[in-house]
Amino acid sequence: MNDIQVMNKAADNIRILAASMVEKANSGHPGGAMGGADFVNVLFSEFLIYDPKNPKWEGRDRFFLDPGHMSPMLYSVLALSGKFTLDELQQFRQWGSVTPGHPEVDVMRGIENTSGPLGQGHTYAVGAAIAAKFLKARLGEEVMNQTIYAYISDGGIQEEISQGAGRIAGTLGLDNLIMFYDANNVQLSTKVEDVDAENVAMKYEAWGWKVIQINGNDINEIRKALKEAKAEISKPTLIIGNTVMGKGAVGADNSCYENKVSTHGQPLSAAGASIADTIKNLGGDPEHPFAILPEVAELYAKRAKELEVIVAERYAVKDLWAKAHPDLAAKMEQWFSGKAPKIDWAAIEQKANQATRAASATVLGVLATHVENMIVASADLSNSDKTDGFLKKTHAFVKGDFSGAFFQAGVAELSMACICIGMSLHGGVIAACGTFFVFSDYMKPALRMAALMEQPVKFIWTHDAFRVGEDGPTHEPVEQEAQVRLLEKLKNHKGHNSMLVLRPADVVETTVAWKLAMENVYTPTALILSRQNITDLPAKENRYQEALQAEKGAYIVNEDANADVILLASGSEVSTLVEGAALLRADGIKVRIVSVPSEGLFRSQSKEYQESILPAGSKIFGLTAGLPVNLEGLVGPNGKVWGLESFGFSAPYKVLDEKLGFTAKNVYNQVKELLA
Repeated sequence: MNDIQVMNKAADNIRILAASMVEKANSGHPGGAMGGADFVNVLFSEFLIYDPKNPKWEGRDRFFLDPGHMSPMLYSVLALSGKFTLDELQQFRQWGSVTPGHPEVDVMRGIENTSGPLGQGHTYAVGAAIAAKFLKARLGEEVMNQTIYAYISDGGIQEEISQGAGRIAGTLGLDNLIMFYDANNVQLSTKVEDVDAENVAMKYEAWGWKVIQINGNDINEIRKALKEAKAEISKPTLIIGNTVMGKGAVGADNSCYENKVSTHGQPLSAAGASIADTIKNLGGDPEHPFAILPEVAELYAKRAKELEVIVAERYAVKDLWAKAHPDLAAKMEQWFSGKAPKIDWAAIEQKANQATRAASATVLGVLATHVENMIVASADLSNSDKTDGFLKKTHAFVKGDFSGAFFQAGVAELSMACICIGMSLHGGVIAACGTFFVFSDYMKPALRMAALMEQPVKFIWTHDAFRVGEDGPTHEPVEQEAQVRLLEKLKNHKGHNSMLVLRPADVVETTVAWKLAMENVYTPTALILSRQNITDLPAKENRYQEALQAEKGAYIVNEDANADVILLASGSEVSTLVEGAALLRADGIKVRIVSVPSEGLFRSQSKEYQESILPAGSKIFGLTAGLPVNLEGLVGPNGKVWGLESFGFSAPYKVLDEKLGFTAKNVYNQVKELLA
């Protein structure tokens, strides 16, 4: 066999395995996987640089799959690369298997990202490309000289997030990003031409991309395009590969089943094709479809040997670099370890009685000068969400210059969130992003994926309540806290709360919240911060030491012996409770005030600790600027919650406090009613 014949044989082998996986599971998407097999075969057998013996090598190329339904294609090419066994392919979509219906991040097996919601996967790749540029600017090209590859489908191109990803990648000139667009003109329920008449090439060119259009099933055209893309030095590259959906699929009468909508989302047999005849047509044995053909095994063994040489050369360069730059080598090791940086949190001085967004800015200013591998982003709100506390100590990324550490995402909250997740997936950087809390609505699809992938991105959300005031209900996050805190209640596969959600009560508690966020290297963290100034909570001696109790999720701010009632809140409402407590105490009522920045953390403590803070049977009054459900699980049957059960209103926030009952006087009245 000549070179092209072997390569075509390998692509057909991927098609056979992919179609057979779906057939055996009686569930899945064979058509796209069969069409895309040629590209992934060329990429993995000739271009992608990685270390088979050290999958976590920092300098490896990375491949981000966007259409997760094309997992059979990915699992198949990874099986050819030695990352999956044929038995594991046969367990596709089954309980306990390592081959779930949509791929889940597993770097040891060559899977760089969890993919499923279309559009997110290639946006992670944009984030990874930014992280690679950022690290290259600090460590040098000797160790950070990788290419980020992405694979996108028609659906991903159509998802709105692709606009943000495309605009940002082009604006920043990410020439280390190469994306293959599998343009097969077939969707799950219709043809692409029925729903999309845009000129994709012109769109990406307008965003500043290099665009190459090819026959996506032609080996030589794929090779040529990848070489051309690798040579590009100022732009990201989009390779539009016109491919054939269900390539090679035939019926029992040898009729053609290519380019059919029916093969997209169901087994070939369910689509009317013949799996046995398709396997024969592709050069396989229908009786033994789960096999790696001898010529294909030889091809991938040859690539493994090539990679040994390439990787050895890269490691040798890295060794020389490390000897010449021991300080940088130590930094690189620390950054990729994933361990939290060391910060003297107690030394951070906060200005009294400030908004917690301002307190966050103070902390960010410290982090900007003490955490060299941190990147902070904002969706065009840095001077309002106060991420400019970080920006003032650095500068924003621009095309050709990644020496700064700030990412101006523009008005694109979902894109920004996914790009920050991509930075985290790349490794070596700590990513944080800010916007108004109400706009977390735009970010929800990314939040759950960050939680699912256990990526420690820091989400900074300010303007946390109806006290946004005059902007009115469109900007007042009434229900958002309840939505986000649902992720606090969900456990991930390792038993951690899938997200750490923190709403600090004053400036010092904000410092502690940031401490918790930076030390949380297992899951994403949400910081929910106020727009308006908040009166600092009372301190017996050292407010910072007292606020450190927030590490347990809830703690006693102050109390009277033998308290008659517990007052419970998070965020700015805690100071309102303190004011209300003064009125209650003047009336002879003994109180305990509890700040609960994180119910999830609190529920993770021992039963003894929980009982020490909120004894069973206690009368508890909860105050929340969101939905009452925020606190109902803590208040229990003997208590009551004062919260909002409607959208907000447009007025100065102090007027809203009065009108909506967020005053010391109303705390007094509600508690008196509860005790009566």
